[in-house]
Amino acid sequence: MLKAGIVGLPNVGKSTLFNALVANAQAQAANFPFCTIEPNTGVVSVPDTRLEKLSALSHSKEVIPTRIEFVDIAGLVKGASKGEGLGNKFLANIREVDAIIHVVRCFDNDDVIHVTGSVDPTRDAEVINLELGFSDLSQIEKRRDRIKKSAKTNKEAIKEDEVLKKVLSAIENGKAARSVNLSIEERDLIKPLGLLTEKPIIYAKNLSEDDLAKGNNYSKALEEMAKAELAKSIRISAQVESELVELGEKERLDYLEGLGVKEGGLESLIKATYTLLGLRTYFTTGEKETRAWTIKKGMKAPEAAGVIHTDFKRGFIRAQTINYKKLIEAGSYSQARNKGWLRSEGKEYEVDEGDVMEFLFNV
Repeated sequence: MLKAGIVGLPNVGKSTLFNALVANAQAQAANFPFCTIEPNTGVVSVPDTRLEKLSALSHSKEVIPTRIEFVDIAGLVKGASKGEGLGNKFLANIREVDAIIHVVRCFDNDDVIHVTGSVDPTRDAEVINLELGFSDLSQIEKRRDRIKKSAKTNKEAIKEDEVLKKVLSAIENGKAARSVNLSIEERDLIKPLGLLTEKPIIYAKNLSEDDLAKGNNYSKALEEMAKAELAKSIRISAQVESELVELGEKERLDYLEGLGVKEGGLESLIKATYTLLGLRTYFTTGEKETRAWTIKKGMKAPEAAGVIHTDFKRGFIRAQTINYKKLIEAGSYSQARNKGWLRSEGKEYEVDEGDVMEFLFNV
């Protein structure tokens, strides 16, 4: 299951956002630093209107969406890499996630204390980025010390040390490990280190309700910073998300429309996370169930089948495939078959976004 860590300075709206995204979560959202001490986790279904349409077409008894786990991680302060605040807990917890959602405060409110006394999104973002970088420097230096002797004669150790030097140089110059131009093989060499600046990041610009649609000077400054880092950024409002929890579907859509936005923060975050991680969704559907499956872009049919069960990958023969839109247009599998729209795909087929698939395999 995909795991995304929600991080940020204390009092930027992390726990409020987490509670709203995971409505039944019990994270405390209080107006003081370090109210989140242990990482709170919550699993949410990924919204996808295609599931209901496929389910209706197949008369499925059950609909199973794909899921994403959000982890609300304790607020970070300057000096965390040296153990300040709850730094050690923060850094250990963030190593376990697939992607980082970095919540940055982009609103003024005298009633909500700011840990540094003023609102400055780029400064706040850099505090966390620096601490992640300091932690990575320590990891790299320790690893280089461990392989120092073998790096003189052992070919693999020599290769690893060369990669470590590249990454070290980048971080010392204020860049993230993910920004270093490395081959797949080189990335694999440093993967065991779990470098924090290697993880994909989305800046969640936490705005007031009034600024959600168009942003403000704070969010625009952060957006420029994200672009320079080749990172993603989205506008979100923890305040609005809290309101949405209490509303029905129609009221929810009306409320968002009144604010001038098309979707809630959960949808925006999931889309950004899927894009950032290069993920795709394919479907299986029948009378028993209609289900969504998450795969990485570029996966071939046998690998996609293996997401369901390893036996499917091992004994893969072929996949009966049709794009979701074509199946809905046909109205049924039998009609799609009559029109010649069902395709038989082999082992080299790269699964596309929205494919509906049925696998044939040997046990």
